[in-house]
Amino acid sequence: MPVISAPQEFNTEDLYVDLRAMYGYPLHLKCEGFNFAGSVKLKAATSMIEAAERSGALGRGSTLVESSSGNLGVALSVIAAAKGYHFICVVDSRTNLATRKVIESLGSEVHTISEPAEEGGFLAARLAHVRELLERDPRCVWLNQHANPDNWRAHYRSTAPQIEKQFPDLEVLFVGAGTTGTLMGCARYFKDQPRPVKIVAVDSVGSVTFGGPAGQRLIPGLGTGVRPALLDTSFIDDVVHVPEADTVRACHTLARGGFLFGGSTGTVVSGGLRWLAEHHPGQDITAVAIAPDLGERYLDTVYQTSWVRDIYGDAVGIDGHGLTEHPSGALQS
Repeated sequence: MPVISAPQEFNTEDLYVDLRAMYGYPLHLKCEGFNFAGSVKLKAATSMIEAAERSGALGRGSTLVESSSGNLGVALSVIAAAKGYHFICVVDSRTNLATRKVIESLGSEVHTISEPAEEGGFLAARLAHVRELLERDPRCVWLNQHANPDNWRAHYRSTAPQIEKQFPDLEVLFVGAGTTGTLMGCARYFKDQPRPVKIVAVDSVGSVTFGGPAGQRLIPGLGTGVRPALLDTSFIDDVVHVPEADTVRACHTLARGGFLFGGSTGTVVSGGLRWLAEHHPGQDITAVAIAPDLGERYLDTVYQTSWVRDIYGDAVGIDGHGLTEHPSGALQS
């Protein structure tokens, strides 16, 4: 039984969901949402804060400032509350209301950006606001998750080795691309190992991370309007782009199986299944996908039938009870 004194000291590392019975494809989902922040971002937040404290950049009287689509903001709020830091989280209007309420409940400030920048969209607008806060108050400290190497180092030290421990014969790893911290930490780790593991990045359609055209994205988490400074594509073997309608469909399919996951997880699952269907149809392969978050904070969006219909029409194929057909054995994404 773990006994902790700070919330960042606990994270479930060895929980996986076998999706073969649900989808018919050999894919194991590493669940990263079972901690006090509810997502994989607790690792990056802990790593970046501890590094800033060691360097002296962050200390008593400092105000943390960060741009986030949601999950990192919650993670930083959790640690800021535990350590006594003031934290200002800069989000945008796409961030789930539940996420904003969690951040505020933990004692942090939320600044919401309502208009995207002409170039770079909401992310560029959020970053511009962060820079304004830094100029206004010298006590502000920006961890800059998009360029901070302690973001990816967290996953090099923990996430990837834990996957290797559970799956020593791993052949393919699917990782969602947001700031690319999780992606680059895992990719760098496995490229340093003697046995090859194929790293497949999963991104959202409309994201510019891998050079695609910018487009509307309404589900927070994966994808960017500005290419992350952390990204090094030489470590990536392949990329899958997932339309948001497929993300929603995957989330509802998983929910009909009793697993309520978040939008980022739905994107990764959809992309992973599509890649397996294209490259290894009917083959038994050792594959893992990282599930960054759980679904409670998406109840007003991804799991709200009226919201889904307003945004995506009837193409997703859900009714008031979720998917119109049960996903038993069928590839829905």
